Amino acid sequence: MKLDEIQSNLLKTIADLEGTPEGAVNIRIDGSPVLRHSSPGIEITPKTDKPGFDLTVAPGSRGETVHVPVILTKAGLKDLVYNSFIIGENADVTIIAGCGIHNSSHMNSQHDGIHEFILHPNSKLRYVEKHYGEGRGKGKKILNPTTMVHVAEGASIEMEMVQIAGVDDTVRNTTVHIGSKGHVKMIERLLTHGSQHAESNVEMYIDGVSGSGQVLSRSVAKENSEQIFRAALIGRSDCTGHVECDSIIMGDSKIKSIPQLVAEDARAVLTHEAAIGKIAGEQLIKLMSLGLTEQQAVDTIIEGFLR
Repeated sequence: MKLDEIQSNLLKTIADLEGTPEGAVNIRIDGSPVLRHSSPGIEITPKTDKPGFDLTVAPGSRGETVHVPVILTKAGLKDLVYNSFIIGENADVTIIAGCGIHNSSHMNSQHDGIHEFILHPNSKLRYVEKHYGEGRGKGKKILNPTTMVHVAEGASIEMEMVQIAGVDDTVRNTTVHIGSKGHVKMIERLLTHGSQHAESNVEMYIDGVSGSGQVLSRSVAKENSEQIFRAALIGRSDCTGHVECDSIIMGDSKIKSIPQLVAEDARAVLTHEAAIGKIAGEQLIKLMSLGLTEQQAVDTIIEGFLR
């Protein structure tokens, strides 16, 4: 697989890829798959009725890491893909995804990814998705992920959803259903700057007895950017759930944080925390006393906060 410098840098940023990874992989560039192969425990097959793939992890498969990144470098491209991830019973795998857009034109570039995760009983998945945009053109870099998660009895998934920088507009919709003794931990880290807009909508239904769910969001809004975060936990059984959203606001940015708890069973235990504030002055002073400039101190605090 031959890549130019822009493509190589995007893959490094969103998926930490240098060269061709071992094991199962699916790399999509400018609307088409350029590299796809399976492994003994993981099969990746193209969908027959629409763009995208089915990724199936065999029952009992453990220890594999799968890379499924997407990059866009053509100006004005609008890409839409449907991907399904089926994790077999007792399997334990890691999936590294993400999307990077390079746009130096006046036309918008957009990727919409519709992803469905089906976790069979007692399976375990770690999923990492990073979004990034770059390029000096006036055209927007737009990313709209839609994620649907179904967690069967005893299964668990940890989702790390990160927006690094450079994404002008994004609407992130996530719906989760958790079965008996299932667990979901969703971690969102988001950075906006300039006049960027980011909206995140999460609905987590804890359906089964002893199910549990967490939504943890950390975000930084700079300059004139705007963020809206909505997270609803719906407890439908003897279950536990927690939403936590912390944000740093800077410049003339705007942040709305809207946690929602809905108990449909008297045994549901649901909690939330939310905080929005600026960087504390004493933090800056302490770092500057160690020799950092004010900007270096700000960058260090933000990096640590979003880690």
